[in-house]
Amino acid sequence: MTTVTSPLAGRAVGLAAVPDPVFAGAMVGPGTAIDPVREPTAAVAPVDGLVVSMHPHAFVVMDENGRGVLTHLGIDTVQLNGEGFELLVSKGDQVRRGQPVIKWNPAAVEAAGKSPISPIVALEAPAEALSAVAEAGDVPVGGALFTWN
Repeated sequence: MTTVTSPLAGRAVGLAAVPDPVFAGAMVGPGTAIDPVREPTAAVAPVDGLVVSMHPHAFVVMDENGRGVLTHLGIDTVQLNGEGFELLVSKGDQVRRGQPVIKWNPAAVEAAGKSPISPIVALEAPAEALSAVAEAGDVPVGGALFTWN
């Protein structure tokens, strides 16, 4: 069992509320999304593990059970070409839950015309593998988002 915690402070909104059909349709996997507070912050690792994918706007941490958790900072933020994002770790690094991974500013993303809503996805998991999925309410950094059974 893997408990996935929030990489961001904000409001849980669920994947269906993500303004992107790939995430909203859970095509990359089930999970939830956070509408982050609008202040400069760092997205933190949602699980202990290995950083297996690293982009300015997104990262994947694979835990000891081989489960990859995607944190995608905002929607269509790849179009910002890394502007406004600062990588704090590298692909291949071991990270601990709660460790800062990427600095960014959700308000600046919004000002650039992109949605700052951030999906947190259990990659390639069947939907029934997740339980206790947070889809509403305020979530602190490190608050439980879902359990991957």
